[in-house]
Amino acid sequence: MATTLQPVSVAPLDPTMVHLGTDPLRPGQGPLLALDLGTTTGWALRLATGQILHGSVSFRPSRFDGGGMRFVRFSAWLATLITDAGGLEAIYFEEVRRHLGVDAAHLYGGFLATLTAWCEHRAIAYQGVPVGTIKRHATAKGNAGKDAVIAAVTARGFNPKDDNEADAIALLLWAIETKGGVR
Repeated sequence: MATTLQPVSVAPLDPTMVHLGTDPLRPGQGPLLALDLGTTTGWALRLATGQILHGSVSFRPSRFDGGGMRFVRFSAWLATLITDAGGLEAIYFEEVRRHLGVDAAHLYGGFLATLTAWCEHRAIAYQGVPVGTIKRHATAKGNAGKDAVIAAVTARGFNPKDDNEADAIALLLWAIETKGGVR
C-alpha cells in the first residue's frame, strides 16, 4: 500500500548540544560529520570553527508511514544538517559487519545505501570505520562494551545521552585525531 508523502519536519541544530571544547588539532578546516547509523542515529559534527555538536535523532516511522519514509526523513535531516553546518568536508560512519538480527541488517543497509548515494550525489567524501577501530581508539579495547565507550567520551568532556551518541562522538574523535584518511 502506497502512502502519501507528508512534509518532513527537521529541527535545526540545537545549540544546547554544543560541546564547550573545540577541536585543537584542525580548527578552521571543513566540517566533519560522524554517524552511528540506525533507527536512532547518533551524530557528532565538528564545525569549521572547531565547535563540536552532538546528539541522536530517531527515524522511527509512525504507524501510517510506508517502509521507505525513515530513509526519506534521514535524507532530509542530512540536507538540513549540511545547510546548517555550511557544507561538509567528509562524513564518517560506523561500519558494522555483523548484526544480531535480519531486521537490523536490513535497516543498516538501507541507511548505508541512502547515505552513500546522498554523498555521491553531492560529491562529499565518506568513509566507513570498523566498530573495533573506533572502540580501540576510544577505550584501548577493540571489543569494549557500550558503557566503556560512554565512559571514555564522558572522560573527554562530552555528555552523551545514549550509546548511539557516544559512538558518534568516539568516531568523530578518531577522525580528527587520526586525520581519518579521507581528503
